[in-house]
Amino acid sequence: MEPSALTESPDVQNRKPTINVSLSRVGVTGVEKVIRIGPAGEEQPYHARLECFVDLGPHQKGAHMSRFEEVVNEAIGEAVVGGSALRAEELAQRIAETVRDRQGARRADVTISARYPEHKPAPVSGVMTQEIYTLHGAAAATEKGTRRLVGVAAQGMTACPCAQELVAASARVSLAEAGYDEGQIEEIIEAVPVATHNQRGLGTLYVGSTENNPIDVEAADLLAIVEDSMSSEIYELMKRSDEGAVVEKAHRRPRFVEDCVREMIQGVVNRYDGLDDQTFISTRQENLETIHQHNVVAERFGLLGELRHELATGEHLEHHTSMREWLDAAGR
Repeated sequence: MEPSALTESPDVQNRKPTINVSLSRVGVTGVEKVIRIGPAGEEQPYHARLECFVDLGPHQKGAHMSRFEEVVNEAIGEAVVGGSALRAEELAQRIAETVRDRQGARRADVTISARYPEHKPAPVSGVMTQEIYTLHGAAAATEKGTRRLVGVAAQGMTACPCAQELVAASARVSLAEAGYDEGQIEEIIEAVPVATHNQRGLGTLYVGSTENNPIDVEAADLLAIVEDSMSSEIYELMKRSDEGAVVEKAHRRPRFVEDCVREMIQGVVNRYDGLDDQTFISTRQENLETIHQHNVVAERFGLLGELRHELATGEHLEHHTSMREWLDAAGR
């Protein structure tokens, strides 16, 4: 039977809205998929959560929500059929560009967060332990170009420098009262890690590139920078010897939340000296306090050129380019 006006499905989304106002972002969140990431032949399945958005013009009632799911499935399926696993940021770019085209939008944004395991040995015993990390990919696509980000999040341990100084000062008084001279006291303080309170920290690092200036950044290298920025790495499984080593290492490298962010920045600058000044960097550290009921956070974001300038001159720049600014510049 030929379709008639009564049997055809109306395309309600393409109708004009009653109020002609454009919307900044319309899309879907909480999309869960299993994706494959890694070099060819070494791909791993990752459980990922995706978000996809487009801007919506003032003369279109709604976005075609089913198309988001179609594009996500197609992009993942093409990688599987083609036998080549994608990086998270590459998958985000592919989805964003296709979504923008299918929706007829000026802009599309996609973010991917994937949890995945890494196996590494404990520091002394060498016992293998499985650690869970988060890999991030993001992309903003416009008709003028695409920008994308790769990021990682890892947990670690920090030891508070301030409390350690207070404990050390008290120890000096006690040692002096016990008859030790000043030289002996300093030898003891240097030889024995001084107590302080600790925090479990969450460090996050993003590096962003433009379509005209793609960069090759491995997630494993970013993880190494994040973990090394804290007082010590942590491990899910440890023997007693490992526990002692981790605690001692942390107390010999006391760091504030601010120190961790600065260490990440220095780590990126040192490792990627060949990156363009327009490369975007975002660092964030959150410490879960143990002697307070609040947590503490520090962040720094900006262009690599801005960060290099500050490191070289010590000048406090008034403006730090944010991730939103940098992604929005994809349309310029």
